Amino acid sequence: MPRLPFDPIAEAHRRWQENWPEQADRMAAVTSVMRVQQMLLGEIERVLRPFGLTFASFEALRLLAFTRHGELPMGKIGERLMVHPASVTNTVDRLEARGLVRRRPAAEDRRRILAEITDAGRELVESATRALNKADFALAGIDAQTAVEITALLRVIRLTGGDFDAAAHDPWTSNLDAN
Repeated sequence: MPRLPFDPIAEAHRRWQENWPEQADRMAAVTSVMRVQQMLLGEIERVLRPFGLTFASFEALRLLAFTRHGELPMGKIGERLMVHPASVTNTVDRLEARGLVRRRPAAEDRRRILAEITDAGRELVESATRALNKADFALAGIDAQTAVEITALLRVIRLTGGDFDAAAHDPWTSNLDAN
């Protein structure tokens, strides 16, 4: 996509300022976050494409690889990734078709289905993780301190929006306080 000769969010802000000045800054903040999300997702998907992964499938594999036994109930995957159960099912279906994940009933309750990462899934997610790390998770040019500041600011929005409990662990605020 070609670069625009002007910033469309700044232009929208100018127009918003004329009509709804009390909300112009908030509109610009939300629009900026949404645009950055599109840009980051596009770059991350570009990095993952050679591995045949989407960001959703990468996240599912990475989550399973992080667990002690390489498996989680399907419902837990949805909770941890904050996605609808149907999305988990679709993602696991695609990963299972590629031999990266397998489903099996839980031993203690055969009605509960576990998704388990395979050796091939572990190998692939490790390679994909190295590629994302090398690409600075699409934040090239952003230093670590700025990344902490962005995360801390966005955490406030997530907290006030009810994304997680206020008592949840917060490694970012303490990093900000130390500087």
